Amino acid sequence: MVSEIDFDAARIYAVPLRTRFRDITVREGILIEGPAGWSEFCPFLEYDDLESACWLATAVEQCTQGWPKPLRDRVPINCIVPAVGERRAREIVAGSGCHTAKVKVADHPESLSEDLARVEAVRDALGPGGAIRVDANGVWDVETAVDHIRQLDKAAGGLEYVEQPCGTIEELAAVRRQVEVRVAADESIRRADDPLRVAVAGAADVAVIKCTPLGGVRRSLRIAEAAGLPCVVSSALETSVGLAAQVALAGALPELDFACGLGTLSLLDGDVVADAASLRPVDGYLLVPRTPPTPDLALLDTYQLTDPRQAAWWRNRLARVRGLLRAKDVTPW
Repeated sequence: MVSEIDFDAARIYAVPLRTRFRDITVREGILIEGPAGWSEFCPFLEYDDLESACWLATAVEQCTQGWPKPLRDRVPINCIVPAVGERRAREIVAGSGCHTAKVKVADHPESLSEDLARVEAVRDALGPGGAIRVDANGVWDVETAVDHIRQLDKAAGGLEYVEQPCGTIEELAAVRRQVEVRVAADESIRRADDPLRVAVAGAADVAVIKCTPLGGVRRSLRIAEAAGLPCVVSSALETSVGLAAQVALAGALPELDFACGLGTLSLLDGDVVADAASLRPVDGYLLVPRTPPTPDLALLDTYQLTDPRQAAWWRNRLARVRGLLRAKDVTPW
């Protein structure tokens, strides 16, 4: 099926972010057209070629096969509150239409007071019935995680869960034994050689599943089933083209107990898909697409990556990763 894709015609984009996120201010990637529509290849710049092969497998699946039939027409999502001040945090939540908020914490070593204030502001904006989850991106040690989780849980009036408080599976398991708050695993699943190890180790109560770095919707469904944990589908900061695969996964999961982290277009200062087809939430929900959205040609021109050296780097990366797909054993064909 790879032979059906004209990789030379792929379009490279660069879309600015509204707020610095994951230490980047511009999101870059490649849009690829195949017989089933368009897809997106956008591993973060620091990821090596072997890890990036899963991202390309997801793109190939999308533009050559499409996705399994959905079991629901829409999925609930959380709004995302970056490491911003209290006032901005309230504005983001109040304007989102969502009943769940994911709050970034641990932005720097002395961030606890800021994190507590941000979580309190989010609770104020959500009201008592909303759910708050926090994400530390694996930066705490066990002792710090236990202490900060307890304080954040109190500030939130009860956390739904804490995502990736520590970096290793062993640390997650240690934290989970000491706190009452659910622990969710993200990086420990999507960046692991064995995505199921986190469940076997008793390290998490919730699995954060991102199909883009896991090799596609079908492979992610198999991983979710084998893990045997409640799942939250989250995005990898794609445009609407790549985000569609994540929403398709959420739509195809047999059970969906939590709101999903798929409202990430709010972090981008633009999209490659026209507004009518853009995957932006309405009243806290996203409609599940049946087919991949098609980029708008004018927007492709607007957000085209213009730096020739960086564009060449992306094309060389794509060529290298194509040769690794079968070695990674995540090919969907």
